[in-house]
Amino acid sequence: MHRKKRVMVVCHCILNANAKIHPLARTAGIYQEVIAPCLEKGVGLVQLPCPELSYLGMKRWGMTKEQYDVPAFRAHCRTLLTPVVDQLKLLADDGCTIEGVVGMDGSPNCGVRKTCTGYTGGEIAGSTTLPDQMANLAMVKGMGIFFEELSALMQENGLCAPFDAVDES
Repeated sequence: MHRKKRVMVVCHCILNANAKIHPLARTAGIYQEVIAPCLEKGVGLVQLPCPELSYLGMKRWGMTKEQYDVPAFRAHCRTLLTPVVDQLKLLADDGCTIEGVVGMDGSPNCGVRKTCTGYTGGEIAGSTTLPDQMANLAMVKGMGIFFEELSALMQENGLCAPFDAVDES
């Protein structure tokens, strides 16, 4: 068996939709439309860890980019990403091509072309109701926090790859 020396980096939920907050998974387990072409072409897969799952667990609720954009969470992202980027560097140094990095558009962390913003603060009670909070949410152009950190770490290590994303909308 000969190595193809090609890898694709994917956000965690592409290989494990069970990590998403309960109402947001749009597939039973694996996003096959992303994975099937990799399998057919013999492209290796590198699964990124899920920063939301490791930081807040499975009982978390949907949050926006503003809520995650704090120094402690960015440090958590870098802690998770450093060994992955180290592995990517080793693979690249051995002649592997990083075919791409695939995120999940709309995610406050793994979005590539768009991310979720709009947090206004406060409790969902009194004059700030859930419908009021939902009305403030928006999908805006830009990367999520985790992918911003991944992009920066890759650049710092001389790694180059195109970024793309699944758009569940």
